[in-house]
Amino acid sequence: MGQNDDMKSPFADAAESAPADTIVEITESALEMMRELRASEADGDSLGLRLAIASAPGEDFRYDLSFEEFLTAAFTDEVRTIGDFKVIIPADSVEFLQGAVLDHDEAQGLVIRNPNRPAAPVVDGLTNGDSLSAEVEAVLSSDVNPALASHGGFVTYIGHDGEGMAYLTMGGGCHGCSMSKATMLDGVQTMLVEAVPAITGVRDLTDHSTGANPYYN
Repeated sequence: MGQNDDMKSPFADAAESAPADTIVEITESALEMMRELRASEADGDSLGLRLAIASAPGEDFRYDLSFEEFLTAAFTDEVRTIGDFKVIIPADSVEFLQGAVLDHDEAQGLVIRNPNRPAAPVVDGLTNGDSLSAEVEAVLSSDVNPALASHGGFVTYIGHDGEGMAYLTMGGGCHGCSMSKATMLDGVQTMLVEAVPAITGVRDLTDHSTGANPYYN
């Protein structure tokens, strides 16, 4: 299945059909597509939609959408009823899918619009959680990421090496972007070095070869 925000929101139909404690909303157009797909499955009436985060920490979100019998869902899974569908979400995906919307359009097929960001990976030898890290993350939140948002991108702080180097990953439109190196070195580094004297440079830990939808081609 395809993977992959108020005037009247394009997702208002999802809110109307979803209970208050819904984790992921499904628009009516997506429900219609899911009904068609389920109808082609044997014992379709007993199947729910399993939606899980399939990517590792630090990677852009990738999703696993599949049908499975909702009566066999694991005890730790969260099961919600949306319209005539059961939605099964593994416990370790709930935090990162809260408030997401599953939509469908003719151009993109099924698409998940997720307001959350991936968890930062843990890298041995780097420090995160100290006062310097708090300074860096404050600048990223208030200055850097709002600037990158115009490209649909963001950076995630991984940690620092104690010698002035901050390590980051790039996501969204910055992941795989052909201009990402220049953006990181000329933009993000300049902003961080000017705002946080203890930081003398940045390094990008992103594997840009996996960027599937960069802002620039």
